[in-house]
Order: sequence, then structure tokens, then C-alpha cells
Amino acid sequence: MQTPLDLHALALEVKAAQDSRHQIQPITDRLPAFDLSAAYEVANLIHDARLAEGARPVGRKIGFTNPDMWSKFGVREPIWAYIYDTTVVQLTDTVATCPLSKFAEPKIEPEIVLRFHSAPRVEDGLRGVLDAIDWVAHGFEIVQSHYPGWKFQAPDTVADWALHGTLLIGPSLPLAQLGSDPVAALESFSLDLSCDGQHIETGKGSNVLGNPLAAVAHLVSVLAKQGNYAPLQAGEIVTTGTITTAYSIQAGETWQSALHGVAMPGLRVKFSA
Repeated sequence: MQTPLDLHALALEVKAAQDSRHQIQPITDRLPAFDLSAAYEVANLIHDARLAEGARPVGRKIGFTNPDMWSKFGVREPIWAYIYDTTVVQLTDTVATCPLSKFAEPKIEPEIVLRFHSAPRVEDGLRGVLDAIDWVAHGFEIVQSHYPGWKFQAPDTVADWALHGTLLIGPSLPLAQLGSDPVAALESFSLDLSCDGQHIETGKGSNVLGNPLAAVAHLVSVLAKQGNYAPLQAGEIVTTGTITTAYSIQAGETWQSALHGVAMPGLRVKFSA
């Protein structure tokens, strides 16, 4: 006999872990019936609680858009979560510092961030996403896991804010600065990621579901199918998923990115305790 799911109790448990930076046993280990549908309901209950506390949603994050990470973390498709004015930082420069004290087992992910002046529609595909973009930027998302050792299944990650910690967004650029074919530019550009001057990995835009724009198109489609959540709106920011593997970060380290093939500056972030 399966244990019935108390979604409200699970939401309180996960939110408490997020707020106090403590870790909990994965929900799927305890409750095999806990699936993606239930996980999004838990995430939405936590979202409502954050709104009640005064947080303002400013967009969405898409997670696990790099298929190279799926087998490593036991997921089979991208996930999404709201991001807030309390977790998004728009940098005024390409050099920044970031404290790690409020994150559980933090990792760094270099990403492409898009802001929309209108709502992209499902039926318009990549072209619709492109036409709706206000600006484009490069950012670092700091992700975290409230499950020890980054051991979880996909529903656990959805319930845990899609592993969001914070998003550091570099200088934004008009889409026109990507050149005459921004679709091709976002697919073919490369990014070098380094830590304390040591090269860690080179990733490509195509690592993000083939193209960061495809990640947004996927999000638009998922939201339409789910039906219970607001579609992507004008004014929202979307961070499209990591270009490289997610790497653990420690206080005292400086991580740096360099982009090639697109006119976006890299970032240099020093992490403190």
C-alpha cells in the first residue's frame, strides 16, 4: 500500500530546507509515488509562499537542457522553475563577487540569458522566440542541492526550485549585436570556463538542447501542456541552461568565462565565504 502524498507538508519541508540551507532525504526515496506532476504542485505551493513573503517573480530558469548531464543526475528531460528579484542579480560590470554561505553544495553553470519584450507562442517555434527577444546576455547560475551528494531523481529537483540558487547576469546586448544570423550564432558559439586561471571545459551553444532558443521553445511548449502555470510573459527573463557541465565551487575560488563567436563579454566572479 502506497503512502498518500501530503503535498502541503512536502512543500513546507522543502521550503524549510531552502530557507535554512539544510539538506533532506530525497522525496522519491521515501515516497515512490512522488512524480513530476506532484513535484510541480509542490514547487507551486512554495512559489505561492514566496509571493506571500514579498518575493517578485522576474522570469524562469530552465534546468537540465544539457543532455550530457541527464545520465549523471538521473533525469530525462529539462525542468523549469520561477526565479525572483531576490535571487537574480544584474551585474553592472563583468567582474563580481558572490558569497556562498546561503547555498547547499553549490555548483556553477555558465548560461545564456534572454529577456522578452513579448510572449513567444508555441506555434511560432524558434522564429517566434527570436522575434520576442528584448536582449541577450551571458550569466552564471549558481545551482545547489538540498539533497546530500547531489543524489536525486527528476521530481526531487523540480520540488527543490529546479536547484536554483542565484543568477548573475552580465551586461545585456541587443539581439542585433549577435550578427545577421543570431540563431546560428547562438548554436555555434563556444565558451571557455576556467577556475583560478586553469582551463576547466569548453562548451558550445549547441549543448543547450541544440540551441538556447530551442530551450525556450521547449519551455513554452511545456507550459502550454501543463496548463496550470502562467505562460511566458513580456518582461520575463529566462536563463536557458548550462553550456558546460555543472562544477562544484568553493569559497576563495575565482571562476571566469570567455565566449567566442558571439559579441558577449565573459564574466569573472570571485566566490567568498
